[in-house]
Order: sequence, then C-alpha cells, then structure tokens
Amino acid sequence: MKKGFVRLAMPEIQTDSIVDGEGIRSVIWFQGCSHDCPGCHNPETHDFKAGTEVAIADVKKQIDELEFQEGVTFSGGDPMMQIEALEELAKYVKEKGMDVWCYTGYTFEEVLELAKKNEHYMNALKYIDALVDGRFIMALKSFDVVFRGSSNQRIIDVAKSLEKGKVVKYKNYK
Repeated sequence: MKKGFVRLAMPEIQTDSIVDGEGIRSVIWFQGCSHDCPGCHNPETHDFKAGTEVAIADVKKQIDELEFQEGVTFSGGDPMMQIEALEELAKYVKEKGMDVWCYTGYTFEEVLELAKKNEHYMNALKYIDALVDGRFIMALKSFDVVFRGSSNQRIIDVAKSLEKGKVVKYKNYK
C-alpha cells in the first residue's frame, strides 16, 4: 500500500449505523483480513487486493462532513492489518471529538505483542475507546452478546486496560 492511502471495502463511509457500537455511528470498512474465520459475516472483505485504494486525505474529508454521528467504528476486514492508516484515521476522529470503536480478529494481548515490534499498534490503541477483539468462532456464535458475533469476543476499554495492565471490559458489557 502506498503511504497516505488505505484500502477500503467501500470507498464511502457508511453512516447512521446502530449495530457497530454504541449510539449512531459511522463505519469505515477496511479491506483485507488473514484470520479467515469460518462463518465470518464479511468474507468479501478478506481479499487484500479487492476493495478500493482511497487517499487518507479523502477519508478525512468524509469524516469532516459527518453530522449527527456519535462516533466512528473501524471494521472490515481487519483494520489492524493496515495499522498506519488506522492510527492516522483514529487520531483524526478523536481530534474531531468523536469516540472510536475498532473491530479486530486479534486479541488485545496479540495486539500488545504486535506493538512490541511496531509502535503504530500502541499509537493506534491510544485513540481507540472500545476494542472488540478476537476471531469469530462459529461454535460460539451468539445473539445474546451485544455488538459481537461470538461469545469469545470482548468489548475492551482500551484506556483503562492500558492503565491497569489487564483487560477491563468497556462499560461492563458481558
């Protein structure tokens, strides 16, 4: 990927989502995921060569135009697999005063391990309010867990988790 660009499943930000985190949100759908979770509800976002290459500056312009959105959710695909773009966009969203949710197939602990080799992971985490982590596991699929597909996935308060050195659930979601 060229510097200053991100590969997205859809070149336009999806607005007015109520299922991808708390409140009325916009979703930026990243393209590319190597987790290959059986039963994933977005398999069309797995291919790293599919989707559309979009200038990060153009995505920021779309963020500037958002109205009545409480936050932005990064989903996909796996946004952590384009970590530099995720870092830049999450920072921009926070600077705009919105909250940030991010879905990843990595566990929080795996992201911390990645951060030991690449500082962009830790930098991105600092801008994420809620991290929905873990691979989707079909055998654990559940309609009883809010904002997730399977019961192994967690909604993590990133700031509190980094401060305490252990996973802290976001607003006590089960």
